[in-house]
Amino acid sequence: MIASAGARIARMLPPETAHTLTLRMLSYGAGVPLHAPQLPVSTRVELPKSGLRLCSPVGLAAGFDKNCEVPEAMAKFGFGFVECGTVTPKPQPGNPKPRLFRLTEDRAVINRMGFNNFGLDYFVRRLEKYSHAVPIGANVGANKDSEDRIGDYVTGIEAVAPYADYITINISSPNTPGLRGLQDRASLTALLTRCGAADRNGLPVFLKVAPDLDPEAIADICSVLNAEGAWLSGLIISNTTLARPPSLRSEDKSETGGLSGAPLFQPSTEVLRQFARKLEGKFDLIGAGGIATGRDAYAKIRAGASAVQLYSLMVYDGPGIAARVARELSHCLADDGFASIADAVGKDL
Repeated sequence: MIASAGARIARMLPPETAHTLTLRMLSYGAGVPLHAPQLPVSTRVELPKSGLRLCSPVGLAAGFDKNCEVPEAMAKFGFGFVECGTVTPKPQPGNPKPRLFRLTEDRAVINRMGFNNFGLDYFVRRLEKYSHAVPIGANVGANKDSEDRIGDYVTGIEAVAPYADYITINISSPNTPGLRGLQDRASLTALLTRCGAADRNGLPVFLKVAPDLDPEAIADICSVLNAEGAWLSGLIISNTTLARPPSLRSEDKSETGGLSGAPLFQPSTEVLRQFARKLEGKFDLIGAGGIATGRDAYAKIRAGASAVQLYSLMVYDGPGIAARVARELSHCLADDGFASIADAVGKDL
């Protein structure tokens, strides 16, 4: 992932080995540019509800840097913001290996990692050293064996708030049993009530939701957000999917876990569009799922997102994808006569 050639070399190794090695090399500065690339002025954006100011709307999604070890390096590749985690209060090993699978023919990934991380203490020690070259988000979750999962989120929020630029509450991973149940109306109401009372240090907070939501579930979430979520800045749409499109061709397509990458683009964009219609601009929306080109990012923006995130396609294209997508996006804006990202947000609604 250190460059396109590096990505090809990494794909010769088992997926999780390649990921671990990549993080180690990045932490030593191997292959990291000396300076972040110059990006088009038209891709600068300020998210209206959260106030986040981004040099590019293309961010790094959570999952790549779970322990906040290489945010400086990723900023230098041209990501406009980086999100680290998911971090849980206590360290946990995650699910048994193997738990990460490349679906090369489909330009996709399946993972069932299970929130493997070194815990909040380690994460915060790393986070407090970050220079804030670009905004950094801390994605918080709950331990698998927790007796009070909402309490875990409160703990995470209060621990990272003094050092992050924004916080993401991840209730949509499919790899922690029962976690997605927090998206139900009653559970989400309880979550937002308790997390809303947490000491957030004035930071923007986002809620990360699943793509596997039917219209009724989307309506319920929007109803709860309108009633109990005024303190939230927005949503990240979406996490990985449990669905398996019939078009998948790769050998490991039937592995359990969350599917991400190219096959997630259409369904995640449609869920984004549905949220955007119902929420009517009251919350900042960040679109994630299957982004590989500037036109993909542009489609998310026209569907209602003010910014986007990617991760899985970096496995195949390397981290240079961040700057390339931003430049391609600027061309899409110019072709349609838009001077800025903000001009294009929600135009397909």
